[in-house]
Parts: sequence; C-alpha cells; structure tokens
Amino acid sequence: MTTITTARELREGRELVDADLFHKLVQRVAEEHDHDLTMAGRIVDQALAFLGTTATHVGRPLSPSEIVDPGWHEFILHTVDYAAFCERVAGRFLHHVPTDPQELSAEGEGAHDTLSYTVSAIAFAGFYVDTELWPTAHAGKCSQCHAGCTSSPV
Repeated sequence: MTTITTARELREGRELVDADLFHKLVQRVAEEHDHDLTMAGRIVDQALAFLGTTATHVGRPLSPSEIVDPGWHEFILHTVDYAAFCERVAGRFLHHVPTDPQELSAEGEGAHDTLSYTVSAIAFAGFYVDTELWPTAHAGKCSQCHAGCTSSPV
C-alpha cells in the first residue's frame, strides 16, 4: 500500500513558536534584510523547520541555505527566546558553528551536497520544504549559508 503525504499533513516551522514570537522574527527579518513581510515569513518558517530538524537529527551537520540563514541569525539575537526554544525543542542549546571560509567551496560539490542533505532531512522530519528557498538544483550557485555555517551535531 502506498501512502501519499499531502501538504496538509506536513508541519510548518512556524508551529514551533508562538504567534507573537513568529511575527516579531518576521518583522526583524523584513527590516534587517530588506524583504517584504511575506518573504520574511517564509524565511522564518524555513529557519524554524531547519532548527526543528536539527533538534532531533543525528548524523552529519545540517546547513541552512543562503536565504534561510538570516532567519536563524535573527532568532539567535533574541537570546532568551532562542535559548528557551532550544531547551523546549531539542533539550539542549543549538549552536551556530561558523565554517572557516577557507573550508568553503561555494561552487563545489560539498556545499551542494550539504544543502541537498539538509533539505532531505527537513522533509524526512515531516516539515514542509519551501523549495524556492533551498536552491539545491542550482549547482554552482548554492552555498552552505550566508556566512558559511552549520548546526552543531548531536
């Protein structure tokens, strides 16, 4: 028997925080990164899905896409909310680990591989993946993230 998962069965990252915090993060991403509120909402949603996946993922580190990464960065700046989120969702602090720029190869297979692996992990965790914000099909254009960073592995 084949089961087809519909978008309604998938979780959204925004479900991991209360509405007030979500809107505060969306506003911050919009203002600080020059996005309209709709795009900022998509970015924050995917950053939360990424973090929700990171919370339970065991294995190699995950990495946000260049456009999703600012959602994580802005959340980290709300240290009290971020620490409480990490404790509630992961039972530990989810560290942001910058990658040495000399280790990055923005056009290399490694960055594309990491991004593809991350997208697969998010989908496997049951989150909706906004594919426009995860450019895994654009080899040569993707990078691990805005500043070259990963989650800390378990």
